[in-house]
Amino acid sequence: MTPVERDGSAHAAVTAVLWEPPEAVGVAHHDPDTPAPRRSSLAETADVLADLASEGRRTLAFVRSRRGAEVVAQRAREELADVDPELADSVAAYRGGYLAEERRALETGLREGTLRAVATTNALELGIDISGLDAVVVAGWPGTRASLWQQWGRAGRGDDEALAMLVVREDPLDRYVLEHPGIVFDQPVESVVLDPSNPHVLTPHLAAAAAEHPLTDEDAVRWFGPTAPERLVDLAEQGTLRHRRTGYYWTQRGSAAERIDLRGDAAPPVRLVEEGTGRLLGTVEAARAPATVHPGAVYLHQGVGHVVVALDLDESVALVRVEEVEHTTTAEEIADYRILGVDRRQSWGEAEVAIGEVEVTSQVVGYVRRRAGTGEILGRETLDMPERTLRTRGTWWTVSEAQVAALAAEGIDLGGAAHAAEHAAIGLMPLVATCDRWDIGGVSTELHPDTGRCTVVVYDGHPGGAGFADRGFEASLQWWQATRDHIDSCACATGCPSCVQSPKCGNGNEPLDKRGAVLLLDALLAGAPPAAV
Repeated sequence: MTPVERDGSAHAAVTAVLWEPPEAVGVAHHDPDTPAPRRSSLAETADVLADLASEGRRTLAFVRSRRGAEVVAQRAREELADVDPELADSVAAYRGGYLAEERRALETGLREGTLRAVATTNALELGIDISGLDAVVVAGWPGTRASLWQQWGRAGRGDDEALAMLVVREDPLDRYVLEHPGIVFDQPVESVVLDPSNPHVLTPHLAAAAAEHPLTDEDAVRWFGPTAPERLVDLAEQGTLRHRRTGYYWTQRGSAAERIDLRGDAAPPVRLVEEGTGRLLGTVEAARAPATVHPGAVYLHQGVGHVVVALDLDESVALVRVEEVEHTTTAEEIADYRILGVDRRQSWGEAEVAIGEVEVTSQVVGYVRRRAGTGEILGRETLDMPERTLRTRGTWWTVSEAQVAALAAEGIDLGGAAHAAEHAAIGLMPLVATCDRWDIGGVSTELHPDTGRCTVVVYDGHPGGAGFADRGFEASLQWWQATRDHIDSCACATGCPSCVQSPKCGNGNEPLDKRGAVLLLDALLAGAPPAAV
């Protein structure tokens, strides 16, 4: 536990704490050479949230996922119900996907004090005025120092001191932060990484600008960059804008701003409708729907369990029924990719590092049912969901046949080694780029047809790219060296969630070769120049 005093506002000091959940005790038949299983960060966060609420402390708990926020709130409610049933009613979840009126009611309850504790996603990080909080608990590194301090800064805005806590998960980056607390306390917030020329982002913003005032080529270049005139021509050809001597004019009846999706998803959100009542529970982004609201998926809404009965992507509707179940569901996904073009490449001895455009094809093929609380696998079910194609930016590296032969002589599983290196690199990419591991993806293969070599690629999870892969390429030596060192320093024997296992792996974290990943990355780094890229 690493505490530090930090000035949270002109009137209050925030005591910030990095907190690692304690090891489990009393584990039967535990191998003394293997670290004991740890409590999940969600369980630890729920306990802290309940304790603070029972003491009358108004608290926010920031959780990484929507389902995680629901789980933390529900567990805190259950713990408080044993103390005082009225206290349980003062705990709620808050996240994206709720209806607007439900979100407003929760915000009012938090401001007025009728809610003592709220488990939330980063939906409460920015843009909502909430004061008077006594504590903030962050469950898992939020991806950037900027987000961490923004979330912690929700507390301590009055005259009294406040508590800010980070509960680390079993995750490569969380473990790295715990072992290097200076990353949090001794460094400035990150520079923003973005690609303003990305046509998926630029084009609708140009349309919105033209709807406000006719847009000339000169205006477009001045405010939106050198690629903007080309996008204006595309909009005119599509009939969205009309070109006149005095500029480009908006031609549509609807609002241009409404066509801009902040999450970069052009498809309408999928509505969640309750079977029998027809009640609209909320929405989920179209891109996330196959993995989160597929038939059979468990969906939580303010502590009430639902199971998805049917998903109609054409109509953007998922039908759910109320059902209390003792399991959770996790989608399994397969992915493949093509390299469409290479912008830059650099030789690292026999290895090579590159950046360019990639096309990723992914498909949800099934889901796993796990017992709630223990994670025990209860079964697997198959699904036939449509493929999703994403054209984006990616950075990748390859090793030569001679390097592969040398690794084979060491007895490593090449596919498992590349897979493990890919997982760890995705977890650590936020060290070099302002992103979250859920903003990026990766694919690895022993022999890819586009390179003819063993290849590991990490790509942006947004159409056209968001600048993350490019930043990874520019900082490739730092990134891959940190990945290699982190895997090697982990105390586990064969790989764990703190190093090479991934919570979003579509292959169930199989195969993975931790030792092989270190040797494979040694081969990659052996020929790297001192100041690569």
